[in-house]
Amino acid sequence: MYPISCLTIFVVSIMGPWASSGFKICAFNVQSFGESKSSNPRIMHTLVRIVSRCDICLLQEVRDHKKKAIPLLMTALNRYDSGHSYDYVASERLGRTPTYQEQYVFVYKTETVKVLETYQYPDTQKGDEDAFSREPFVVLFEAPKTEVGKFVLIPQHTTPSNATKELDELYDVFTEVTKMWRIQNVMFLGDFNAACGYVAKKNRKNIRLFSNPPFLWLIDDKTDTTVKESTDCAYDRIVVHGESFARAVVPRSAGPFNFAQKFRLSEADALDVSDHYPVEVDLKSGAVNLQPSWLSLLTVTCILHLVLYEIPSLSAWK
Repeated sequence: MYPISCLTIFVVSIMGPWASSGFKICAFNVQSFGESKSSNPRIMHTLVRIVSRCDICLLQEVRDHKKKAIPLLMTALNRYDSGHSYDYVASERLGRTPTYQEQYVFVYKTETVKVLETYQYPDTQKGDEDAFSREPFVVLFEAPKTEVGKFVLIPQHTTPSNATKELDELYDVFTEVTKMWRIQNVMFLGDFNAACGYVAKKNRKNIRLFSNPPFLWLIDDKTDTTVKESTDCAYDRIVVHGESFARAVVPRSAGPFNFAQKFRLSEADALDVSDHYPVEVDLKSGAVNLQPSWLSLLTVTCILHLVLYEIPSLSAWK
């Protein structure tokens, strides 16, 4: 008998890239996350449980003008999940008026993720107004244990009344970033407001992320990303560019995380956390990206062993 089960090796060999996954990227509109929510233990406990599921979690609508809410969240995360170490990288406060500004915040597990570069897209004028209400805060990540390795995340929380235009402008961000960092593996994620009247289907031909085939929308129009039972809108989306990046996505893993159902919260309690569900997607592990020759050889040897010895032995017991 071999030290390692031949049956185990055979199963691993035929499962290929589906044998291991578990790297999760999330995007969550936390709905005005600041002093009030961060001082509520019940809300923070739910938020920590949500974020700790993700290797990278984009937080939107962070209105932490006193710079206390995110440090409190990080302390709570590291205390709750002592098996991992969490860190974050954040944009400046963004917005057209001083009275309402937000930050993009990427929270990540330091054991599985490295931040290689960051880039705050500039406040550019298109016509009479800014291209974005909240310019994307672009981050180049490295996740060595994933099949894709390095990739760029481009977050966007659009203004509902200007969602179509802002989504189209993301193509210009993509063009600049891919030239600057010479990388094609790019993911757009966030609250796009890409549904329920804000982005009419007839206008999608004017959005290059829709009309350009290389961009893969992982969450479709029929998916509800809202907490309220009275609404049914696919506001929050994940879009991938790059053939290798698309191949690295675990099939059917993209979608909303219904934390109300998972944590058995009432609608009212869930709405205290946010009126959006997080959206998420899993990446395949790089550990099984390419099978080494020794594993292939051992697999063949084990198959022969099973056929010649183990299967006849099992038949003898009948």
